[in-house]
Amino acid sequence: MALSDVVQNLSKAFSDECGLGVDEKSLIENLGKWKAEERKSFWKANRNCFVQDERLFERCDEDHVKRLEKEFLRFKGAVVLRAMHPWERDARLVKRALKNGSSPGSLGVLIEIACTRSSDELLGARRAYHSLFDRSIEEDAAHHIKGPERKLLVALLSAYRYEGPKVKDDNVKSDVKELANAIKNADKKSLLQDDEVIRILSTRSRAHLKEVYDQYHKNSGKNLDEDIGADSRLQETVQCLCVPQKYFTKVLDAALKKDADKKAKKALTRVIVTRADADMKQIREEFQNQYGVSLSKKIEDAANGNYKDFLLALLRTCVFEERVGVNALSMKNIQSNK
Repeated sequence: MALSDVVQNLSKAFSDECGLGVDEKSLIENLGKWKAEERKSFWKANRNCFVQDERLFERCDEDHVKRLEKEFLRFKGAVVLRAMHPWERDARLVKRALKNGSSPGSLGVLIEIACTRSSDELLGARRAYHSLFDRSIEEDAAHHIKGPERKLLVALLSAYRYEGPKVKDDNVKSDVKELANAIKNADKKSLLQDDEVIRILSTRSRAHLKEVYDQYHKNSGKNLDEDIGADSRLQETVQCLCVPQKYFTKVLDAALKKDADKKAKKALTRVIVTRADADMKQIREEFQNQYGVSLSKKIEDAANGNYKDFLLALLRTCVFEERVGVNALSMKNIQSNK
């Protein structure tokens, strides 16, 4: 006898492949209809959700319960992050990443925050960190990051870059040459230990580094982030500073894959929430260009319930604000031409 629709829907919700979020509306509706015989059918159909102890008692598998709890918490976590002041949000994201030490995903979060925020935003995050944890970001970064990346990360998190558009051509040429030589000799001296590489990446303005990126490609026919990519931390740094939409698109794609691990999935919330008021328009365009599908469609297919609805609402807000901005500019032009 086939399982009822109620049991099928609940089996899908409670499966091992939780995905991103839980369809709360469906759960409430179906659990309200759950009859005794359907509960028995559910237990039989979902043996992987249960374990049997030495007394032959069947109970819910603890790991499975924890995975489900995390899925239910995705929506709550996204809402809380969105409600915070951006400085406090970044400070808490940094603290969480530093707790995980030198794991690749955690270092990526630190690089992302250090390199995609404006100088004032990063300074604000450092001030918020002081207030929240009675320590400095630089102090905790130096303490928790043990590998060769420590010098780079502390320098990036300490930065206060010039934000203006002015760029000196001679300095660009000098930095391009310096980076090209460092990459050429990377087998003799690690790029992460090269003081000149760290100086350039941690002190130069984004406008300057974008010129360096373009000039490097013009000279070599290769992208700087790809040539420097023997070390993924340096690659992420260059991408976040010079081509952030490329970086965020890559992170979002990894988070939306069916086989994504829990750290990759967490990035979906972080990126959508933190970039919604910044460069989401460019990220969406880059995602469409890279993968031939809209970011909204990918989220629609991969996420569930209130969590999905919240992420899509943030994307719709970005679209609305873009249109309002264009309309306001058009009206201003019309009025100035009268």
